[in-house]
This record gives sequence, C-alpha cells and structure tokens, in this order.
Amino acid sequence: MAAPATLTTLDLSGTWIINKSLSNTTEMDKILQLQGVSWLKRTAISAATITLSVKHYKDDAGVEHIDIDQTLTGGIKGTTENRTMDWEFREHADHLFGPVKGKSRRLVNLDELEHAWHKEGWTPDTAEHGVIESYVESDTPKSKTTWVGHQTWGFQEIDGVRRYTRHIKFTGPKGEDVQALMVYDYVSA
Repeated sequence: MAAPATLTTLDLSGTWIINKSLSNTTEMDKILQLQGVSWLKRTAISAATITLSVKHYKDDAGVEHIDIDQTLTGGIKGTTENRTMDWEFREHADHLFGPVKGKSRRLVNLDELEHAWHKEGWTPDTAEHGVIESYVESDTPKSKTTWVGHQTWGFQEIDGVRRYTRHIKFTGPKGEDVQALMVYDYVSA
C-alpha cells in the first residue's frame, strides 16, 4: 500500500511491511552473508514477511528518536533499532549481527552525502525535510569481523506509488561493495 503524503521523514511512525518484489533481495542476502549470518538464518529471513513497527518522537530534551521493532512471520522477534538522531556513536549487541556501533541523524543538505546512491530518487518532501542517515559498523574487536552499513531513509516514487525506502551501501570484510534498495509498504498508523 502507498505511503500517505502526510507521512514524511519528520514522522515515520506506523507499521510497514517489506515489499520483496520491489526490494533488492539478492543484494540483501549478499549483505547478510558478508555480515556472517548463517545460511539457515538467511533462508528463514528470505522466506519470512518482515514487519516494522516504528515509533518516531522527540524526547523531553527535544532530541529526535526512531525506535523500530522488527517482527517476522509468526510473531518471531527480529532486530530492534533504537536510533537517537544526534550523530553520536552508540554500542549495541544485536542478536543477528553481533556487536555493532552506530549513529543516526537527519540530514537536510543531501550534498553532504559522499555517495550518489544515497542522494538519488527522493521525493521533494524528503529533500526538504531531510533523509534519515544511518551509519552502522561491526564492533571489530568484539565481533572479529569488519563491515560497514551506510543507509539513507526517506520516500520515493516507485512505479508511480509513494514508498518508504532505504538506500543501503554496504562494505564487506574484504572491501566488497554492495548497494541495495529496501522498499516498504504502508500498513497502518
């Protein structure tokens, strides 16, 4: 289902389901493999419907937060993403990806982004309000692997339909460079 025009990067709150037919699932599997996710888990993930429950808000100090709980088919708990939009590194022990460090922010000036992939295709409201920029890397001393996942989130028109998307640029342990597009269908507020 199309994302309502009332939802922008200023408020992503709601329920979203990954649209596998529009997302780069082959590239996503390659990213998971390079992150060290087992074939069995990758197979389960590829077969599952992935739902995001997003709560987007500002705390009492005015700091923006995006908290996301993933659920897979059958109510299986997926990854939790708690993003504080202040561009400060925070550590997280993820049950799928292991120890990671990440930072997030709202970026209004798209020219500050290094890669064209992160800048392309956004709706005018996303360009106006800014993309959500997420940078996550493995905590190499703890995880014994090295990778970087750099994403921008926003809205774009795909086949004439407004969609919430994530542009992912991933660098693997041996310098592998993978780009993927994740596309989500809107379910409800």
